[in-house]
Amino acid sequence: MTKLQGPELARFIVGIVGNITSFFLFGSPIPTFWRIWKNKSVEEFKFHPYVAAIMNCMFWIFYGAPIVHPDSTLVITINSIGLVLEVAYTIIYFTYTDKKKRMQVILFLLGELMIFAILASVTLKVFHTHKARSNFVGAFCVVFGIILYSSPLTVMVKVIKTKSVEFMPFFLSLAAFSNGLVWAVYALIKFDLYILIGNGIGALLGAAQLILYAIYYKTTPRGGNDVEKPSQVQMSTGAYRGSGAVA
Repeated sequence: MTKLQGPELARFIVGIVGNITSFFLFGSPIPTFWRIWKNKSVEEFKFHPYVAAIMNCMFWIFYGAPIVHPDSTLVITINSIGLVLEVAYTIIYFTYTDKKKRMQVILFLLGELMIFAILASVTLKVFHTHKARSNFVGAFCVVFGIILYSSPLTVMVKVIKTKSVEFMPFFLSLAAFSNGLVWAVYALIKFDLYILIGNGIGALLGAAQLILYAIYYKTTPRGGNDVEKPSQVQMSTGAYRGSGAVA
């Protein structure tokens, strides 16, 4: 086994830290699904963020595979953990939702599997070098990641309109910023354009959230409604997982 040293050692250490920050973000919906399990109902919660996250994880696992982009083990590990968690969330949702939404979940998942199968087939049959495969798969990862950024943007717009950070928890915003920053540094040590783009945007969004928190913290109502609406709970926990392409 080759001993890690210099930039490789630094990249490995930063990747470990990135796995930790990403794990925190992947775990952020746990209170939501504890609530669903306890109440035996999905209430007003939506399944789309979790099904979309499954696709995101599959793309990044494939990107980090040795046949596509070698030396990306830490990208595979955290997205494999994320995939397991997102599948678990989806199973819990599927268990306690109605028949109509169950069918929607099935159709979304089948659609994702078809898209992934086509992407994988084209990658392996059309492109025959690591560079070409990395560019093709990486472009899809970035595009899909950018689509997921609509969630944190929705939260930020809500904060500006209401002048309240009630549904933008400080520690989740800090984690989103830290996660994006760590993975951006990881991408710079051994240059990886696609990880850098996704997580650079994630770090900027996280920084913007922290700035908004500083601006509107004092104008946030204290002791408001004790019961949060499901859509608001989901907004405050689900939005952050799209803020870093690897997470």
